[in-house]
Amino acid sequence: MSETRGRARHRRRGKAWAIGVPAALAAGGVLAYGTAFGVFGEGTSPRATAADAPAWARAVADGFASVNALGQNGTYGGRDGATVTVRTLADLEKYATAAEPYVIVVAGTITMNPVGREIKVASDKTIVGSGTAGHLVGGGFFLGPGVHNVIIRNLTIRDAYQGVWNDKDHDFDAVQMDGAHHVWIDHNDLRNMADGLIDSRKDTTYVTVSWNRLGNNNKTFGIGWTENVTADLTLHHNWFRETEQRNPSTDNAAHAHLYNNLLQDDAGTAITSAYGNYARGKTRMLLENSYFQGVNNPVIKDATAGLVQRGNLFSGTTGRNESGGTAFDPRTYYPYTADPAADVPALVKSGTGPRSSIGATARATAATTTAAAAAATTLTVAKDGSGRFTSVQKAVDAVPAGNTSRVVIRVAPGVYRETVKVPANKPHVTIEGTGGSRKDTLIVEGHASGTPRPDGSGTYGTGGSATVAVEADDFQARNLSISNDFDEAAHQALNGHQAVALRTAGDRIVLDGLIVSGDQDTLLLDTAARDRLGRVYLTNSYVVGNVDFVFGRATAVIDRSVLTLKKRWDGTSAGYLTAPSTAAGRNGFLITRSTVNGDVAARSFHLGRPWHAGGDATLDPQTTVRDSVLGAAVKTTPWTDMGGFSWKSDRFAEYRNTGPGAGPAGADRPQLTDARAAAQDTAHWLGDWTPTNG
Repeated sequence: MSETRGRARHRRRGKAWAIGVPAALAAGGVLAYGTAFGVFGEGTSPRATAADAPAWARAVADGFASVNALGQNGTYGGRDGATVTVRTLADLEKYATAAEPYVIVVAGTITMNPVGREIKVASDKTIVGSGTAGHLVGGGFFLGPGVHNVIIRNLTIRDAYQGVWNDKDHDFDAVQMDGAHHVWIDHNDLRNMADGLIDSRKDTTYVTVSWNRLGNNNKTFGIGWTENVTADLTLHHNWFRETEQRNPSTDNAAHAHLYNNLLQDDAGTAITSAYGNYARGKTRMLLENSYFQGVNNPVIKDATAGLVQRGNLFSGTTGRNESGGTAFDPRTYYPYTADPAADVPALVKSGTGPRSSIGATARATAATTTAAAAAATTLTVAKDGSGRFTSVQKAVDAVPAGNTSRVVIRVAPGVYRETVKVPANKPHVTIEGTGGSRKDTLIVEGHASGTPRPDGSGTYGTGGSATVAVEADDFQARNLSISNDFDEAAHQALNGHQAVALRTAGDRIVLDGLIVSGDQDTLLLDTAARDRLGRVYLTNSYVVGNVDFVFGRATAVIDRSVLTLKKRWDGTSAGYLTAPSTAAGRNGFLITRSTVNGDVAARSFHLGRPWHAGGDATLDPQTTVRDSVLGAAVKTTPWTDMGGFSWKSDRFAEYRNTGPGAGPAGADRPQLTDARAAAQDTAHWLGDWTPTNG
């Protein structure tokens, strides 16, 4: 950023990476990350080592399970805890019911004893099958009142059926939830149980059920058993086949979003569908782009329910097909992209159920995932010499120019005082910390604009001060800290204190599970050239600073992250969160589902100001802050002018923010309309690019 701006004056207190987090988030462990690459099922006995977490342990839910609510920020399961591999009922029950978080890898067939046993899962758990080997036979899981942040993936749960089709005596479910919240049920095969395959009851909410096979059952998926209209659920890309009823039956759900599901009833089989999707009571349901094949009464609703259909296809169906009333717009809660209904049968049949190996996206087939894993190259870095390299830059230097497949640089815990540059001719690079927390691996340096270069070639500029500079496309970083610890108090004579921690100038950049810490100009999200597109997706991260500490001309989404405001070197509170320098006709910065807070004075920080770099009046800076929690530090007039340019001539807006720093619409606080907000979400912002890890 321009070095003619006023200096930020503040002192760094302690290590840059030892930052505080909001108490509510710390209690939930919401943003800590465990890491590792590899396949499931390694080892032969239960173990508890966070570094062995399978790839899926890094994943977080989509849909309603991703929404920040009830003190829980999204659904990420047990990724903060150790990983254990289990093969016995005793071990599975031991870890599933434990108070602390775990990633539990089921590596064989476990028979429930007695039949119908449901393990009482505790909060903060990921239970995931090892490839296709993880089976539970004769029972399942129970999530009781208040249980939250649970992921159940890649398992086969089957065969509690006791020979009575409409069984009233054996309430044996695959997954039963009574009063739970933030649950993700994904890529499972659920079949032939005595009662429900999934029961979501008694105000269970913030649930996503995705990419599952549900079959050979009577009462498949029941939602409700409550008079309260509070539950929010997302069901997408599931395959209901040979199931008689409750596909699902949805009673008194506040928001039920069903899309891209396949409901199939084959002629001439022993099971005949009674009905498909059912909206009951006061449910509001949006049913879109699903495919119904041979189903009797494919869509039915009570007179009191709202059910809106759009884009669905029906082949060989008979009976009731109903809609009416009003529903809701899911994009006001989370981003998503619905596939065309015509593509659903092929997508769902090839993509549902447990996978033999799991890549970054649930849509990848096993063959695609295996090929990607085989193509990836892994380089190791460790300060103590136990890795192939002792510095991160040496590992980057070893990446061949023009590489076409991913290179993963795995960095062991430690403090790496160095600058790192990933040049433009080295795309597809991932830098990943291997510690149990993002705090364990720190890359840090202390250069600032105006400080002398060590080779005597002059001084650093703003961009050149970056601790980590990424000029390549398709870069990823996760589970580490990047800091610029330039000491402003010791350099008061310096004209300008811009000191960048991380600079990106490529396209399709994924930053996941990071701490990016500095003071002035912490995070520079740039592009390779003024006419080049540069898209960045930053999620599950902390960004710390005080003056324009998220700035640049990139198109960037900051999602489910914490933007921490800090005092200046002299203890005063004043600053600016964003300084976009967006080209006209491009998207700028979108901050969504995030938190803005810090230990600073109330009403002392602006959300942003327009940076017309070099005085360029053709630029059209943009920041949108939506669906986020704003702390009391945010000014009641959150936008301000910069360099003679009025913010009102550019693009600054809010939508549906909450917290003590939020405020009503006004001339100095523009709010998006619902119609405009529908086009300002992650999917619209990033265009034809869908970020994935891997």
